[in-house]
Amino acid sequence: MRGFLLLAARILVSAALLYFAFRGINFAAIQSRLSQISVGWFLLAVLATVFQIFLGALRWREISARCSAPLGTGQALRYNMIGAFFNQTLPSTIGGDAMRLWLVRQTGAGWRSATYSVLVDRAIGLIALALIVVVSLPWSYDLIANARGRLALLLVDIGAISAGLGFLVLGMLPWPWLKTFWPLRHIHACSVIANQVIFNRSSGPKVAILSLLIHVMAVVIAWCAVRSIAAPAAFEQLFMLIPPIMLITMLPISIAGWGVREATMMVAFGYAGLAQTDGTVVSLLFGASSFVVGAIGGLVWVLSAEKSSEISHVAPEGE
Repeated sequence: MRGFLLLAARILVSAALLYFAFRGINFAAIQSRLSQISVGWFLLAVLATVFQIFLGALRWREISARCSAPLGTGQALRYNMIGAFFNQTLPSTIGGDAMRLWLVRQTGAGWRSATYSVLVDRAIGLIALALIVVVSLPWSYDLIANARGRLALLLVDIGAISAGLGFLVLGMLPWPWLKTFWPLRHIHACSVIANQVIFNRSSGPKVAILSLLIHVMAVVIAWCAVRSIAAPAAFEQLFMLIPPIMLITMLPISIAGWGVREATMMVAFGYAGLAQTDGTVVSLLFGASSFVVGAIGGLVWVLSAEKSSEISHVAPEGE
């Protein structure tokens, strides 16, 4: 019942935010934009999404090795594609992460190692995204003239960077009780691993570059969506707008980010002096590219050995 209520709440949040995003929108303008979609640019957005997932697989491979749950490049890519499918079918991105955790567990790694690899991967991605927003803050302030927009951007970034730095500092603290008090001991262990990954001479630069490229690819996906409808938004403007939007979209309060992304992008485009209608359409195309890639991930899941193994274990019970 609790799980059902949580799912229902997220569906309601997604619906409410989608209503907010579309409430003041001129649907004739949206229809006009959608009728002008360039299929070629949209396909480029889909390819960019796949490449982003590939970059994520490379980063996860580096992290999982530190968690005693080593993964090959092809294996990590396959698991990430399957995770992309479950991101679209289960509440928020947590569904995809839970599936990635289960898949790593099937390789023979323990539950702890599998869980740590996914959590550390998430944490490092969040920290990298927060740092990008911090570095770009002076230019973002120039782009966003609205005082409320600037304040919202500042608060979101302060929250994200504080959480990220606090997470890393936790692993540096020498207090013994951090290793025994549940659940702090698991958060502390993840923090220790994250510090080892980030500040290691071998893995640190690789993970930093991959994390930067992953978030740049989010901007590229949005830019392809912009180009597909010939909206007047430059790549530089999107580079200032998309990272904060992605930070907010990571909140696990909706279904696959739907509603949160549309409402946030609509408001962000408006604050930047761009057409809110374009922001909504770009967000829809961004989500559509993720949906298409998720569908491909679903095919990967159906054809995977893990799916076949699951069916073979369940079949005797159903007979």
